[in-house]
Amino acid sequence: MIQALVSPLLATMTDRKLRGQWCTALGMLSLLTGNKMTALGLIAQGARDLEAEWRVAHPDFQGGVAERWRLAIEFYEATHANKANRLLHVIGIPIIAGGTTGLIIFPRYSPPWVLSAGSFTFGWVLNFVGHGVFEKNKPAFADDPLSFLAGPAWDLMNLKRALAGGEIRSAGGSA
Repeated sequence: MIQALVSPLLATMTDRKLRGQWCTALGMLSLLTGNKMTALGLIAQGARDLEAEWRVAHPDFQGGVAERWRLAIEFYEATHANKANRLLHVIGIPIIAGGTTGLIIFPRYSPPWVLSAGSFTFGWVLNFVGHGVFEKNKPAFADDPLSFLAGPAWDLMNLKRALAGGEIRSAGGSA
């Protein structure tokens, strides 16, 4: 149903980056309606559009997967330099990951699915507060789709470090 409503609108968008951002956002919202396949399809299309635009913006990039991953981590670090934002992400990203998993695996509108929807929403609120109030920038995935993977990997490493008594790293890898 959602795809039938948004597909004509998205098809009119000629700005591939903007379309990628909208597809990604609508895909995440679609998860909250229980439309799992539509959500995953929109997120995948958004990631394809954003990656294509990333490559247009980086025409000299000739590296492989490891180099692309390194650049995504560096970009993620640079867009998450504020300590309060980093902390909110270290808390929020695992909550989003757990919520996303629940939204996909549990039957729509069952009690575990509803709990997952709440977790997913709460985690995103933490991240958006971090960006809007502290970092004052947009989420990294708006410019680099690998941030959907690089961000959680980086944040989970920081969570592990924090739970072991260490400090959360900031941009450039310093504490």
